[in-house]
Amino acid sequence: MGFIPVVLVGLLVLAFASIRIIKEYERGVVYTLGKYTGVREAGLQFVLPAIQQMQIVDIRVRTDDIPAQDLISKDNVSVRVSGVLNYRVTDPGLAINRSEDFLFRTNQLAQTTLRSILGQHDLDDMLQKRNELNKAIQSELDGQTEGSGIKVISVEIKHVDIDPSMIKAIGRQAEAERERRAKIINAEGELQAAKQLDEAAAILAQRPETMQLRYLGTLGEFAASKGASTIVLPLPMDILKTATDLLGKK
Repeated sequence: MGFIPVVLVGLLVLAFASIRIIKEYERGVVYTLGKYTGVREAGLQFVLPAIQQMQIVDIRVRTDDIPAQDLISKDNVSVRVSGVLNYRVTDPGLAINRSEDFLFRTNQLAQTTLRSILGQHDLDDMLQKRNELNKAIQSELDGQTEGSGIKVISVEIKHVDIDPSMIKAIGRQAEAERERRAKIINAEGELQAAKQLDEAAAILAQRPETMQLRYLGTLGEFAASKGASTIVLPLPMDILKTATDLLGKK
């Protein structure tokens, strides 16, 4: 076997050993003699053995659970809050070179940011204003990961767990709030009724004959009622006055 065939075989082996196939959702971070020399796109790529190394990075959106975090709300309520983090690698070179483990680092930042932001709010905000809090956490976390090749897409509060004793206290508070609102509604109804009665009295005072018609109508209603046997009604003051005048003339 001659020298040339051996060289050709060696070159073929080297060529096959240099071939790397990168998938569409991946990027290759290349180091030449230990120095970062760029990012390879998807497709067929060649990496020189023993001289170059390539580390594959997945650039798809990654979804991580944020473990339950114990925290104290602004109104001194102990809660456990968990969440979901969605993020992706936008610059594989920065992600690999700036962090030893960018996946672990991002999740840890998400945990501390979750505790920090929610600790500034009351329990009611955590239960009723989740969308606003999600945006606040996402914005803060995105600012912390800026420059590290990571883009935080969203953070969602998953569960807010409260101590059973606090659940009973919240139930009592809600019941007291319902009773307060019911009393306010009743008071407003009585106020409106009183105003309407006052207006009706003012109108009737201007037309005495209207008052007499109203009196006769009420008398007819009592007389037509089935259970009525004896009806005692007050005698209008106008009739008494008329009778007194007639007696005085005699």
